[in-house]
Amino acid sequence: MTYEVLTALAVFALVSSITPGPNNLMLMASGVNFGALRTVPHALGVCIGFTLMVGLVGVGLMGVFDAIPNSHQVLKVVSALYLLYLAYKLATTDTLGERAVDSRPMTFFQAALFQWVNPKAWTMALTAMTVYAGGGSLQTVLLVTLVFGVVNAPSISVWVLAGDRLGLLLSTSGRLRAFNIVMAALLVASLYPVLMQ
Repeated sequence: MTYEVLTALAVFALVSSITPGPNNLMLMASGVNFGALRTVPHALGVCIGFTLMVGLVGVGLMGVFDAIPNSHQVLKVVSALYLLYLAYKLATTDTLGERAVDSRPMTFFQAALFQWVNPKAWTMALTAMTVYAGGGSLQTVLLVTLVFGVVNAPSISVWVLAGDRLGLLLSTSGRLRAFNIVMAALLVASLYPVLMQ
């Protein structure tokens, strides 16, 4: 891989990792509702789960989509339904004064598994492997995976920290409820580009 291609890959990884999408919106909401420290397992699950997904897509899952074309449509429907469920859960999150004792952020494994039904994650992984590693060697696939892993971690951390800081402004139940509803609506809106493909 040339220096120019590697630079283009890093820019693509940065832009696609730091822009709003289901992961970043949920990480910001978790930062607001639970703070940065309690959101760390969620963030690690996103970073490691997504990086693993990129690598696995590169070594073979694209072949499954080619062999079974309808599998991509099924994944789209399942992803949309799950994101709608998450948006509902976010919109109905208890406010500060009413928060249940068992209220907690997404766990590492939940966040890692979520990558497999996250439409933006699939789009990013498939695009990266098609454009930057298409037909390349295992070494190229591993390089693309590594670049995404390195770029993704600080990109998603920005959203967690922004949520944590924003949480200080949303210290009343009404503000927090409004924020959660807006974030849920944005999560639903993030489905539009994927469903229109």
